[in-house]
Amino acid sequence: MKKILLLTKITFHLFNIGLIILYLYPGSIVGWLIYGDFQKQPQITSDFLVFSSNHIYAFIILSLLGVLSFTNEKIEILFIYLFFISIALELCHTLIPKRSFEYADLFGNFLGVILIFILFKLYHFLKKNR
Repeated sequence: MKKILLLTKITFHLFNIGLIILYLYPGSIVGWLIYGDFQKQPQITSDFLVFSSNHIYAFIILSLLGVLSFTNEKIEILFIYLFFISIALELCHTLIPKRSFEYADLFGNFLGVILIFILFKLYHFLKKNR
């Protein structure tokens, strides 16, 4: 069990670093890998109303890995960090060439974190009331 937790923590940290690199690079690394074009951003699915679907998926994965990696005592700190980084990374787009701040991206970041937060709270509520 400790090996699985360690592997999950390592995966969380690697995904976190990877996401930061993808956010801060002035262009689309994924677009370059898939299309050979730094200007083209791949779209996994259509956006949802005012939420960027790519950002929702990225922050769902990051949040889920974080929840699976840390003890309940550190979960509050984790969610504070996740909200902080979702804002900070999007604000960095105002300074990075070829990137721009978009509310849909910021809302997608928030929604990804909030969905996992709600599922975490629901899981613990149901577990406690069994």
